[in-house]
Amino acid sequence: MTTASLGTRPAEPAGPTDDGSRVALVSRKAPAAFTAVTAALALALVLAAQPGDTTYRLRARGDLATLPDLTVPSMATAWVLVVVMAVLSAASWLLLARRRRTPLPVVAAFSLVAVVAFLTWAAAGGTVPLVGLLGGAVALAVPLVFGALGGVVGERAGVVNIAIDGQLLLGAFAAALVGSLTGSTWAGLVAAMVAGVLVAAVLAVFAITYLVDQVIVGVVLNVLVIGLTSFLFTQVLAEDTARLNSPPRFDAVAIPLLGDLPLLGPVLFRQTPVVYLMYVLVAATAFALYRTRWGLRLRAVGEHPKAADTVGIDVLATRYRAVLLAGAMAGAGGAFYTLVSVPQFNREMTGGAGYIALAAVIFGTWDPVRATLAALLFGFASNLQGVLSAVGSPVPSQFLLMLPYVVTIFAVAGLVGRSRPPAADGVPYVKQ
Repeated sequence: MTTASLGTRPAEPAGPTDDGSRVALVSRKAPAAFTAVTAALALALVLAAQPGDTTYRLRARGDLATLPDLTVPSMATAWVLVVVMAVLSAASWLLLARRRRTPLPVVAAFSLVAVVAFLTWAAAGGTVPLVGLLGGAVALAVPLVFGALGGVVGERAGVVNIAIDGQLLLGAFAAALVGSLTGSTWAGLVAAMVAGVLVAAVLAVFAITYLVDQVIVGVVLNVLVIGLTSFLFTQVLAEDTARLNSPPRFDAVAIPLLGDLPLLGPVLFRQTPVVYLMYVLVAATAFALYRTRWGLRLRAVGEHPKAADTVGIDVLATRYRAVLLAGAMAGAGGAFYTLVSVPQFNREMTGGAGYIALAAVIFGTWDPVRATLAALLFGFASNLQGVLSAVGSPVPSQFLLMLPYVVTIFAVAGLVGRSRPPAADGVPYVKQ
């Protein structure tokens, strides 16, 4: 089966040049976003200069080998990093002039430099616990990663999964209830996956069999799950919290040797089994999607279902299986809320995380690894507001509350460029 037979579109549209050849057109989003962020940060340094030094604490309790604290002059370091950002912005404009896209490593480098520059300025005179900042970012990103993986799998098969937030929320509810009744965290995790599958099954029936608009079905399911879980919380869980809403929690398990690494050990390898499951799931999804027959068929169904049907692939069955698998993934992410983060269920406790997970899918260009990195970025932004508040940052608290959503908008609208979903994403298929 060739790429052409699947109907895969080129990465970018082409336009003619003076000599009659064709050249790829590129978006101005990345260089424009680079320039805007650089200018905004430079303006903040001019208008709100912060005297003193910024200290980065690189160690955590229990480290066998500790790294010394890193102290830098706040304003001087921030200005140097702003200059680096300006250079990267100029390089991005130069690439645009040559009709070349800004490569992902340049985008990643700019983002990292911008974050360090902002953090160095905002935490002037204070100490940034880097291990806590990164570890908290991983923790906050876990439900987003599970939801994003579910979004990638579903949309690669051609079904838009707007119902990720509902799957996360019902998964959190089921994990709390079953975990409380059985006293088992693993039973709660399985129940969360089943709950996610149930929401996905409703989505699949209406979107695949009855051809209802997938976005509308997803939104309705999110509202339905919010109402259902709120009602059950009030009428069932709140009546007997000790028995029905007090689930056990997963304990952190350190991986030998890896958990003792400086900086990375506490952040990545002293985590709960749910986080380790996330690592495995990201790798397995990426491998299965690009290296197996199942992944080839799934992508074929999402790109050109008619061609896939012609060569004998059952399009509807493939989409059903993909949507149900995506629901199980998102449901597992919901279990993190009640089995790891907070040992009880609360109404609307996901806080719209499913929509952030959808943004991670788009930012990650429907790739499991890139979507995971995008989710980690959003988790970092969410944790950053708490860290900056703790160190007494001069940044207004209202802006800190907006920070995760500002990062989301900036990443999706400013850095993605011409984001192209699978060709048949959201398009119902009717077998002829």
